[in-house]
Amino acid sequence: MKKEINPEYLTCPIRQVISRFGDKWSMLVLYTLEKSETGVMRFNELHAHMSDCSQKMLSKTLKELQESHLVSRKVYPEVPPRVEYRLSDTGKSLIPAIEQLISWAKEHFDEVVRK
Repeated sequence: MKKEINPEYLTCPIRQVISRFGDKWSMLVLYTLEKSETGVMRFNELHAHMSDCSQKMLSKTLKELQESHLVSRKVYPEVPPRVEYRLSDTGKSLIPAIEQLISWAKEHFDEVVRK
């Protein structure tokens, strides 16, 4: 017997919106793009800042952030193709919340991550 999904879950901001950037890598990608000198980065530049993230996972994360309209991708018609990533306006509007979360995490790190 298939369990029915509560319709309220389908419109719940926590489940539907935060799940789009609340994974292990997405906030780091968003924050890295924000803190870059120009606000624009190529894949290899991003990967250099996130060397503990595999290329495959970074590629997947960027694709998901694009689909969620948080990151924009521009391909230049060159050989070889040049691809740049930047925050969309929606992504930029998320940065203050991410910065608040970072501040909170620094303040409460020992309490939350106590070993």
